[in-house]
Amino acid sequence: MKKILITLQLLVSIASFGQGFLHRDGQKIVDGNGKNIILRGLGLGGWMVQEGYMLQTQPFASPQYQIRQKIQDVIGEQGTKEFYAAYKANGITKRDVDSLAVWGFNSIRLPMHYNLYTPPIEQEKNGEITWIEEGFKMTDDLLKWCEANKMYLILDLHAAPGGQGNDAAISDYDTTKPSLWESEANQKKMIALWKKLASRYRDSQWIGGYDIINEPNWNFTGSNKNGCDENLNGPLRDLLVAITKAIREVDTNHMVIIEGNCWGNNYNGIFPLWDENMALSFHKYWNYNTKESIQKMLDYRTQYNVPIWLGESGENSNVWFKDALTLVESNNIGWAFWPMKKIENIAGVTSVTKIPEYDVLLKYWKDGGQKPSPEFAKKALMKMADNYKMQNVTVKPDVIDAMFRQVQTNDTKAYKKHVIPGKIAAVHYDLGTNGYAYSDKDFINYRVETNKFDEWNRGNTMRNDGVDILPCKDKGSNGYQVSFIEDGEWLQFTAQVKTQGKYNVAIRYSSEKEGKLYLETNGEKSSTLTLPATGGKDKWKTIILSGVVLKTGENKIKTVFEQGGFNLNYLEFLNGQKKASKK
Repeated sequence: MKKILITLQLLVSIASFGQGFLHRDGQKIVDGNGKNIILRGLGLGGWMVQEGYMLQTQPFASPQYQIRQKIQDVIGEQGTKEFYAAYKANGITKRDVDSLAVWGFNSIRLPMHYNLYTPPIEQEKNGEITWIEEGFKMTDDLLKWCEANKMYLILDLHAAPGGQGNDAAISDYDTTKPSLWESEANQKKMIALWKKLASRYRDSQWIGGYDIINEPNWNFTGSNKNGCDENLNGPLRDLLVAITKAIREVDTNHMVIIEGNCWGNNYNGIFPLWDENMALSFHKYWNYNTKESIQKMLDYRTQYNVPIWLGESGENSNVWFKDALTLVESNNIGWAFWPMKKIENIAGVTSVTKIPEYDVLLKYWKDGGQKPSPEFAKKALMKMADNYKMQNVTVKPDVIDAMFRQVQTNDTKAYKKHVIPGKIAAVHYDLGTNGYAYSDKDFINYRVETNKFDEWNRGNTMRNDGVDILPCKDKGSNGYQVSFIEDGEWLQFTAQVKTQGKYNVAIRYSSEKEGKLYLETNGEKSSTLTLPATGGKDKWKTIILSGVVLKTGENKIKTVFEQGGFNLNYLEFLNGQKKASKK
């Protein structure tokens, strides 16, 4: 009889995992065939749960309910419903998921707002829990698109009933109402929601796991309001256990992922673990990319024989991204970066374009004054919703390159195709990391522990490298210029040269003081060119550097700023007989 029971248990296990369900195998996350899986994912922040910093409303409306109030104030209840319908319909589509797969992502983390699946407790009658189909339909569609691309979808309850933390923007916490931790009804609703989700998706192998509560940050007994000094975390552990139990009543296939207090990182009191198919998530922002920065999680992995996963990270420079992902992948840790879409974003894979009319709304919401008409406001908001479509966002190739190719190699590649003779915009320097594609003295934010925020791109526009970029009004530009140039910094450009020979290079620049530069190509250094002051940062002039030797085919051209203090628009490579363009 014992042998029969063991055989039956083995068959059940094979049936559960054999179709590809991700699950824990000791300290690893593996698929149904036992293959080690490193999750490379993106969090769809802003789609189901808006956060003010992504919409530039943070100074006056950070949680989603406040953002919605601002919108309703200018376009009314019906207009607000129409805006949110368009915003959600455009925010994530099959085209988005297809793009993520092409770029190299194998998973998606879905930050869910509970109120798309079930109403707030104050709207329920007689304590009954009811359901809303909208959230489930959005999840179904996303899962279908993930399945088509063989990508895992990880469900993340980002905004729990009542709100799970004092950092209100993250979970849409309304301080005038009972939080998750202050309301038994909210906790029961959360448990019921996870049981409903598990029942619906228990048979889907492309659901990668259930991240059951995002970034709890609450003081139960400690003095730190975000729970960073909690030693026991009793209410958090009790809720995690209860949710896991509810899930297991209907779903024994999927991995349960838990997060500690203090934005996911304080696991005091959470152990011992209570389920055989679990993983620990941690979040990593604005700190050093050293093994010491993740050592506590590595220790948990070993001590409790459980996989660990970097469930959220981002909002830093490309150099930081490359270093962070190199660190975790070399330690067999998967990851999910953040976010997918944000207005005027340089530190993400896409950026949503802001229109001037939206600035009018932002100014009114912030400062008051003349209220925009409903017609003006609705037109502006619906245009912004349209800008969230994948075909309308700006894709950021430098960020994608840092997250995937640069983790594997220090080789550089052309940002875009450059052909000589021809013009090369200064901001189109090579893809690659600091010291290889460019050299800039400020290229990363490491110093959060000193409360000093160091910008890498001081212009905060176009690219997410250390190179400082500003908008450019010079007629010959592509709209951007390299600025804040310091002594010894440099840019490299990969170009295809049609004919070997000596070229004249027209340098388009502006400055308030004298600068100097030279070019290095194929081991040869040009003469140093002095750039006289042009009379102002917006006064542009062209000066010729003569006799630059280039070979036929691919050339790596390094532009070295021997003496900085000027702005650079472009370099135009001309054969010996041609003059620089007058633009």
